[in-house]
Amino acid sequence: TKEQFGDFELELEWKIGKAGNSGIFYRGTEDHNAIYWSAPEYQLLDNIDAADNKTDHHLAGSVYDLYAVPKDAAKLAGEWNQTRIVAKGPHVEHWLNGRKVAQYDVGNPDWVAAYGASKFTKYPNFGKAPKGHIGIQGNHPGMLSLRNIRIRELQ
Repeated sequence: TKEQFGDFELELEWKIGKAGNSGIFYRGTEDHNAIYWSAPEYQLLDNIDAADNKTDHHLAGSVYDLYAVPKDAAKLAGEWNQTRIVAKGPHVEHWLNGRKVAQYDVGNPDWVAAYGASKFTKYPNFGKAPKGHIGIQGNHPGMLSLRNIRIRELQ
């Protein structure tokens, strides 16, 4: 996005192609060459055939590499899924097909442990921006379709 968002609710529908891999980044900064070095990612994935389906914290709906989700939360490749991301202060929720599948609070002990076990530890400000850009990942394999994208700022 051109605009930056802090407290927001983002809703959209997505459909991933066979073996597809993508994601939605939020609160991304311009401090690095790539948004994923600063922004948490809501993973969009074909949980069955994508190469990155080996761990639960890489499945569709997960906070990529930080928080796992139930394996059955996403629909099969080629079917529409509903996503909702709610971010209010340090609290963030990931919703998938009407289910809250992940949540976290930046800075709490659980976040510190998840971050410490992730591949993002070389980026000390990862996930800490109170406001930032929203981005859609487009450099991984597979097709991605989006529709009914809505965002609203929360007061």
